Amino acid sequence: MHKLALFRLHLIVFLWGFTAILGKLIHANAEILVFYRMLFAAVCLFIYIRVFRKESIKVSKKIFFQLAAIGFSMAFHWYCFFYSIKISNVSIALSCLSLSTLFASILEPIIFKRKIDVSEVIMGIVIVACILLIFKTEFRFKEGIFYGVLCAIFGTIFSVFNGKMFGKTSSGNIIFYEIFCGWGILMLIYLFTGQIFHMNEISYRDIALICLLAGVFTAFPMLESVNLMKYISPFTLILTVNLEPVYGIILAFFIFGESEHMSPVFYVASGVMILAIIVNGLIKAKKQKTIN
Repeated sequence: MHKLALFRLHLIVFLWGFTAILGKLIHANAEILVFYRMLFAAVCLFIYIRVFRKESIKVSKKIFFQLAAIGFSMAFHWYCFFYSIKISNVSIALSCLSLSTLFASILEPIIFKRKIDVSEVIMGIVIVACILLIFKTEFRFKEGIFYGVLCAIFGTIFSVFNGKMFGKTSSGNIIFYEIFCGWGILMLIYLFTGQIFHMNEISYRDIALICLLAGVFTAFPMLESVNLMKYISPFTLILTVNLEPVYGIILAFFIFGESEHMSPVFYVASGVMILAIIVNGLIKAKKQKTIN
């Protein structure tokens, strides 16, 4: 069962890594892409929870508004991610995701009221140094890097606060309301700015790809990651998820060719960042075993 769980885990991480590929294949802009991704994913989750699982989606007002706030962060995390891809490339957007670990090392101790881990600070310095090196080497992608960093910030806020919600209602409800409320907030923003009238500027090809993105690459992996917590430790989940940029960058290199070919410095810096995250995870695991 453990080996099967690990296979399922790597499968969903691979699927997450492929979302960046789909983001580049979809011609619609980031605003339209995220709008329909969240809408279709919410519909898929609703059908799964109510029709197949026959579970209630009722939550208290307090939990609803908490999930709505987290959904706001999720929506802008995805927007910044896909916008970074659109104006730069997949490799830049994915490499910037590594900064999430740095931001989490700062935000998590504040939210959960624990001491700052020295190893996390050291790892953060290494990651910042690598990002600065990438920025200097790939300066032509400066705007993409900027939105990639914003993506990491919103992603960290979403992940950390999401951790405080589990146990307050079912996992399916948490994911459903976060995505649905994120879409609702985007709807309000687009209504206010007039962008809602441009949401029909999308081809049938893009709609098909976004449906695939919403169902197979969003709703399914998120639900599966929650189910896998029964068989694997949170540490194993987090450590394996760090492979997402690796899968995505390798796939982009072979699928898109020239537009994804970066300088050797980029790949060295990205490799160092990922290695730093993995080593930090191993150190934490060793410390946890010592405490237990």
